[in-house]
Amino acid sequence: MGQAMFKDKDSYIPPSKYSIIHEAVLGKCDALDGVKDGLLENPLRCHFDPSVTECKGADGPQCLTKAQVRTAAIIVGPARDRHTGTLIFPGFEPGSELGWGRLLKGPDPYDTALDDFKYVLFGNPNWDWRTFDLERDTATADKLAKGTIEAVDPNLTKFAQRGGKLLMYHGWADQDIAPRASVNYYKKSLTGTKAPSDWVRLFMMPGMQHCGGGEGPNSFDPMAALEQWVENGKAPDQIIASHRQRDGTVDRTRPLCPYPKVAKYKGSGSIDDAASFVCGTE
Repeated sequence: MGQAMFKDKDSYIPPSKYSIIHEAVLGKCDALDGVKDGLLENPLRCHFDPSVTECKGADGPQCLTKAQVRTAAIIVGPARDRHTGTLIFPGFEPGSELGWGRLLKGPDPYDTALDDFKYVLFGNPNWDWRTFDLERDTATADKLAKGTIEAVDPNLTKFAQRGGKLLMYHGWADQDIAPRASVNYYKKSLTGTKAPSDWVRLFMMPGMQHCGGGEGPNSFDPMAALEQWVENGKAPDQIIASHRQRDGTVDRTRPLCPYPKVAKYKGSGSIDDAASFVCGTE
């Protein structure tokens, strides 16, 4: 992906243009969940084409060049084996654009990932990431790492059968790890584990970036929910999350719902108050 994203200097998207893409995403998809609140409750419903941000003429601060549009499309698109079409890793979701500068800004790959390939996997400090071949080197990395970078076996039968409870959560606006990776793992765990199904729940968090931050409610108490589940047998049917301003003031609360349920606006009340929403199906 890195080689394709940063093919040349023209492929680089200046961070000043992230907001252009983000606003275009919200313009197309914000209201799909029934309320315009600057958040995508379920980005999987947002079919966004970055080409709508392409400049009609010369490059400018309020639009993207053709090469920059191509980079944006690669970021939100999945990485697939070019020969078989097999999914290697999902793309980043619409709504994550404001955080792209952390790992995806280029023109070089993220330092930690680059060093992992150089020193841990290939043992070559002079390894050039521009020689990376998606199919060949992904397979090589998996083989050399001996399962440490692909510890994604969804069969948690022993854990579930002995009464374990797994509470997963992931921000839909995660800019470091593609959110759909958790969705896919959750789905596989339900079919790959020979145990009663009510042992794992996934909470997807609209607008939250990697482990926190972002425009959406990003603070909640997972341990309290897990404690009630383990000790009292009360599985969480919703968890209230909050978003705070820089001074610590709470300016928005919203229920987090167990996937695939989503928070649905009741039709009245403040869109910043969790009491105005209920968990339901789309």
